[in-house]
Amino acid sequence: MKKISLIVKENSENRIKDTLKESEAVFVIRYSGLSSPDVTALRQNLKSTRASFYVVKNSVARRALKDAGLEGLVGSVEGPCGLIFAKDEPVNVSKAICAFAKDHEKMQFDAGYLKDKLLARKDIEAMAKLPSKEVLRAQVVMALNAPISGFVISLNQILRNFVYCLDQVKQKKTT
Repeated sequence: MKKISLIVKENSENRIKDTLKESEAVFVIRYSGLSSPDVTALRQNLKSTRASFYVVKNSVARRALKDAGLEGLVGSVEGPCGLIFAKDEPVNVSKAICAFAKDHEKMQFDAGYLKDKLLARKDIEAMAKLPSKEVLRAQVVMALNAPISGFVISLNQILRNFVYCLDQVKQKKTT
């Protein structure tokens, strides 16, 4: 019969692996020096972005990341750290992480993984400066719509000028 601690570790490892499969991105943060209310506030901020924050033993996290093929993140798992899993919008999650880190200097984030790419701190900060998917979609629609709108306005101008010209001809003939 297995010890309870081994069962807990295996369950934690399996939970991390399952969450990794569902997530678009994962970030490793170090929360040493943060108070319990601060960690709760971080969790609440992340919940609004559909992200989750797990705190597990480093050995369990390293093993789960290694088994999932994310060896690049294993080196970042040192000291009191946690894993943030982004289910939908990695950009919004990186914005939440960077905003929280500005207010809480003791929290550090050094690495992440997006799709098949290892992210450094500068990559996460650059991603936080990007607009969200909705904004990007709106910009694409506006860019696609601009030539069509310009064409319609040009056609409208041509028709208006033609009607104006006909009106001038009519006025000349009546005088």
